[in-house]
Amino acid sequence: MNFTKTMEVKNIFNKISYKYDFLNNLLSFGLHKIWKRKLVNLLEPLNGEDWADFCCGTGDLAFLICKRVSPRGSITGIDSAEDILNIAKKKSELRKNKFIKWEIKDILEINDYSKNFDGICMSYGLRNLNNAEEGIKKVFYLLKDKGRAGFLDFNHSTKNSVSNIFQKIYLRLIVVPISRLFNLSPEYAYIEKSIKNFPKKDELIKIAKEVGFKKAEYRSIFLGQMGILTLAK
Repeated sequence: MNFTKTMEVKNIFNKISYKYDFLNNLLSFGLHKIWKRKLVNLLEPLNGEDWADFCCGTGDLAFLICKRVSPRGSITGIDSAEDILNIAKKKSELRKNKFIKWEIKDILEINDYSKNFDGICMSYGLRNLNNAEEGIKKVFYLLKDKGRAGFLDFNHSTKNSVSNIFQKIYLRLIVVPISRLFNLSPEYAYIEKSIKNFPKKDELIKIAKEVGFKKAEYRSIFLGQMGILTLAK
């Protein structure tokens, strides 16, 4: 495992945790909430199912899925960054939510839930793992038979395409300068670097099928800036 990247990502999310929700709303113009709902709608969680939100951050997806699977089901929110997970826990306490369990853990190190979940979701997390393929393998291993999974993340578009050029302009001229106002520009500059090393949509589909998923679909959204990968065993 690349511990250098593991610690880098963990430190980034711990540092930005205090402004994470605020900047998510500001920098996406609030649209991230729509994209997350779209992911959940595609996955169709059902009451009574057991789900996990990997790299859960402050818990947006976990709370959305909880509405679908409770009261008979459950959801586990997992993240390796303690500070950002504590925010999710505080949100949960304020909502008096009894259906979500929160765990501090690197998902690539989970070995004790074999075929335990009906579904697994992840928003802006797969790109930050040491290895996207290992992340998809881990998800496959942790799903029950006929389980499904979904990933929302930045789309790694073709170099010099309109989408790619717009993405660079947006990240360099909007995201980084705004984050600089909160002394977080190095942390948000990391986004462009992480996208560059992230597999493109065709590669993600190929990886998923080689891992063993029977169904793998990728949808580009928001003018090709974001993408949703849905998988089924």
